[in-house]
Amino acid sequence: MKKGRKRQENGTIQDGRKKLKTDEEQAYVMIKYPIDDLLVRPNADDPALFKRPPLAIDFRVPRCSVGDLLMVWDFCSSFGRALNLSPFPLTDLENAICHKESNVLLVEIHAAMFHLLMKDEGDYFTILQNKKRKLKVSSVTWAEYLCDFLEMTKNEELSTNIATVRRGYYGLIDTDIKLKILRELVEEAIQTSAIREILSDRVDQKQVLNATKRENTRKDKQEQNPNTEIAMKKEENQTDAVQGGHEGVDELVRGKENDKSNISRSRTEGKRHLVRHLETEIEKLSICSSPLGKDKQYNRYWFSKREGRLFVETADSREWGHYSTKEELDVLMGSLNVKRIRERALKRQLEKFYSKISNALEKRS
Repeated sequence: MKKGRKRQENGTIQDGRKKLKTDEEQAYVMIKYPIDDLLVRPNADDPALFKRPPLAIDFRVPRCSVGDLLMVWDFCSSFGRALNLSPFPLTDLENAICHKESNVLLVEIHAAMFHLLMKDEGDYFTILQNKKRKLKVSSVTWAEYLCDFLEMTKNEELSTNIATVRRGYYGLIDTDIKLKILRELVEEAIQTSAIREILSDRVDQKQVLNATKRENTRKDKQEQNPNTEIAMKKEENQTDAVQGGHEGVDELVRGKENDKSNISRSRTEGKRHLVRHLETEIEKLSICSSPLGKDKQYNRYWFSKREGRLFVETADSREWGHYSTKEELDVLMGSLNVKRIRERALKRQLEKFYSKISNALEKRS
């Protein structure tokens, strides 16, 4: 009995040692990259990262509605000429939305959208004709046209506010609902032929500008090689002239070199100016913003040059925040781990547009 018990105990100890060894081997298995950002673990030899700066959340509208606010403002800013709207800052729209009474800016935005839909002669135009409405919206009648639009959307969440609007209490509607109504208007406006033509023209112009930029870059590279060969030949001629004692020829060669050097320098500066001009024009023709990238938590980063802020949107789009200083931008970049795929890509984009973003942030502050 004792021998059997001893064997059993020894067997248990051996089994335990084998299991421990197996666990240790599994623990030291090399991680195969690439892996998701959330699975990356810091190593002792990794450079120290900054702590991510806290986001400012000083929005007047609900944080879940910031995306709608930015969408409406960006559309009005991008297509202001087609809408006959003068430019206005984001804060003006935010204040107007939160105001408990109808105000001039919101009336103008709604009226501009309605007129655009009327000119398109689509569903909204048909509804107005059936109701024998005048095709001109005023500050007095704009609420009627808004009710017609809400009926057309057949969106229960929005249409439940028709009675409130008709009684003249538009300002009492919840802020998030006001923005959802404007978002619906923007989505309808984007489908109009007028906006689609503008988008098409901008795409064509952008392609032409990009092609011009590529052609200039190609020509610049071609010119650099012949210039190198010519410079080498000039150097040989100059050496021969010195060795032969032709001082007058030497001075003449130097004078020509200086003249051509100045011409070459002026051409280079002109090309740089042209490239900067093309880049500016391409930027003006940008149709819509796209995120710079995402961090490890899938938060999206948006930069608005017009507003001078770096906005951050959570993965579920329910919350927003922003950075508004150059110092915050620097700390943010120092907090990104380049071992993570998403954060490395985001950092590259921030580095690429660093001067543009930092200048916009400094102007705002």
